[in-house]
Amino acid sequence: MPALNGIRFFVQTHPVLDGFDVVLVPSDDARDGLPNSKLGASNVGKFVADSSVVAMIGPFDAWVARREIPIANAAGLAMVSPATSNPCLTRDVFIPAPLNPAKTAITCKDAGLPGASELRGGHTNNYFRLTTTDELQGSAAADFAYRKLHVQRAAVISDHEAYGQGLVDSFSGRLTNLGGAVLGHLDLEPGQGDASDFLKSMKGAGAQAIYYGGSSRNGCSIRAAMKSIFPPGEGTPFLGGDGIAQDPTCIASAGENSPGIYATVPIVDAASRPSAARSIHDFKASFGTTAAYGLYTMVAYDATAVLYAALDRAIRDAGGHLPARAMVRAELAQTSGLAGATGTIGFDAAGDTTNRIVTVFEAAGSNPRASWKLVDTVDYSTRLPY
Repeated sequence: MPALNGIRFFVQTHPVLDGFDVVLVPSDDARDGLPNSKLGASNVGKFVADSSVVAMIGPFDAWVARREIPIANAAGLAMVSPATSNPCLTRDVFIPAPLNPAKTAITCKDAGLPGASELRGGHTNNYFRLTTTDELQGSAAADFAYRKLHVQRAAVISDHEAYGQGLVDSFSGRLTNLGGAVLGHLDLEPGQGDASDFLKSMKGAGAQAIYYGGSSRNGCSIRAAMKSIFPPGEGTPFLGGDGIAQDPTCIASAGENSPGIYATVPIVDAASRPSAARSIHDFKASFGTTAAYGLYTMVAYDATAVLYAALDRAIRDAGGHLPARAMVRAELAQTSGLAGATGTIGFDAAGDTTNRIVTVFEAAGSNPRASWKLVDTVDYSTRLPY
């Protein structure tokens, strides 16, 4: 909802584009509060059946995107997502060779996922996103741990799913490349035992931190178990990705050992950017409740701005008429140097953002309702970590 509110706010403040009235028509890809790929596919099917729909914003979830992209691609419908970070939505390589401890590339097929060439039956990219990708999340956590927390020896735990495996592999590869060491890797299937024996062995091996790849539901109880084995709190950092970031469930599971939890998100923290201050102020004045605003509000706001800019160019090229889908898609592909609330926005040839920023937050304490603290920003916009 906070992301949808960002879209709503942009449309509310820009109700007309080149003589066209803009009306926001949202469709929900979730059922019972959980992403539903079948429902997402149905929604996109309705979009492509309407010839007046020339582009869409979304989806919010990678599993839903895998079902939606082939449908939209076959119809030439451009998609602009504010929130999906799985590499295989835009590429065929899941983990680049330099970030894999084995020094060979892990393909999407290897990871059990369809790659971009499989999703894009038409072979022309129609998918653009403003979040950076998960292998950069893992890399950023390693950069932060090594350079800011002075961690040289770490252990890693994954949740037996592609998301967690990708985070752990990229963290491990990057930490090793920086001169650190990964002492052990536990792949813990949800509901299948606990990590206590592994944690004890890693304590004996000299691990200074634990990196976890997965969601709060499966992982933050590991942090609670660390209390009786490792020095508590910031004495032994516990790092993860956006699966645990700013999640009250994580703090509730970790309990008193919540201090020292650090988590990355694959986007810019708009609240820390002076360029976003006015838009955020106006948004909060318009919506009136704290709950209306979230991490992805201004990213979604910028996703809407990107689409408006592409539509504007396409409408002008069409002589003021409704442009064809192919024209809008082509204009989105040319996006470069657009000044947004979250920074300078552009897309590479794969449709990924060139504003490759990962933000690191720290849990404020054991109160699940307390706001997490911004502690670092890792910028790969000009140089990738591999």
